[in-house]
Amino acid sequence: MGNNMLSALFLRLLLVLSALVAFAAAQSWTDCNPTNTSGCPPDMGLTNSPYSVDFTKGTTDWASWTSVGAGSVTYTSQGAVLTLAKKGDAPTISTNWYIFFGRVEVHMRAAPGTGIVSSVVLGSDDGDEIDWELIGGNNDQVQTNYFGKGNVTLYNRGGKSAVHDVQGTTHNYTIDWQIDQLTWYVDGKAVRTLKKEDAVGGLNYPQTPTKLRIGSWAGGDPDNAPGTIAWAGGVTDYTKGPFTMYVEKVSVTNEYPAARYSYGDMSGSWDSIVLKKWKDDNDDGNQSKEDIVDTCSAVKEDGSAGVASATNSSSSSQSSASPYLSSAMGTRDGHVRCLLSVGLALFPLVLYFAL
Repeated sequence: MGNNMLSALFLRLLLVLSALVAFAAAQSWTDCNPTNTSGCPPDMGLTNSPYSVDFTKGTTDWASWTSVGAGSVTYTSQGAVLTLAKKGDAPTISTNWYIFFGRVEVHMRAAPGTGIVSSVVLGSDDGDEIDWELIGGNNDQVQTNYFGKGNVTLYNRGGKSAVHDVQGTTHNYTIDWQIDQLTWYVDGKAVRTLKKEDAVGGLNYPQTPTKLRIGSWAGGDPDNAPGTIAWAGGVTDYTKGPFTMYVEKVSVTNEYPAARYSYGDMSGSWDSIVLKKWKDDNDDGNQSKEDIVDTCSAVKEDGSAGVASATNSSSSSQSSASPYLSSAMGTRDGHVRCLLSVGLALFPLVLYFAL
């Protein structure tokens, strides 16, 4: 009897693990992980924050969005219409830019269908991830999840919340992502909060710049791992499709806007992220406007040069992020040295235009 129980528990563990590994593999974001490889290209940031788009008006906003998955994506009065019609389809729209903490609101209706998963995902180049997941076989529930650096060895990250008629009614699914706390909201009501220290002391807390992806995929595809199929609610029967989700509106606030983000080292920590405030193609080693801003934002509290941080002191989370902002601002002495260096760097430009 004891051996049978152990065997059952072991099988269950294998099913869960296969589901997590398969899902993590499905959420690949980049070919260059900055925590494993040096020289990864910088990420383009969202500078015009807050940003919003109303897909019900037929707005496609190609400058901000790209269709990245197989399947049909059209734009009608019902919004962005993402249709999964056959095996291999995974209709998905992705932002072309990244955000560095902030708030994301997605007004949408999930796709129906056994094994069909509708998702809203913030994902980074180094495996940080924040998820909404809606299972097509359950019209009254939404799931939340997160990953830090792609770590799938922990099984307490997921959460479930009751939400009525997720397929027939438009709901506002919001992620409020701050340096010290992450909160998921449905229609303005908080359904889950994760504190940074509760994610393995912050090690598994999502904290690097992320893209936004919205789409659906067949977790119940017969070729998927058994654990994935079980998690998705069963095997998908494509003859009962097509399966369609609708995205009406998206609003995004980038807490620390920048033209580009890059990783100052391989730690994957938020305070290693370098913010470039202006777009500039001058990457030949000459000092540019970007370099000057980075010099100022890199002054540590002790006045020494360090990895660049954000400088948006008007952030709504200023009180909770004071260590971060103080690192960005530095001490008075550090600022004096920084401003002197900026003045010396800009002096030739001022003299040129004056003459």
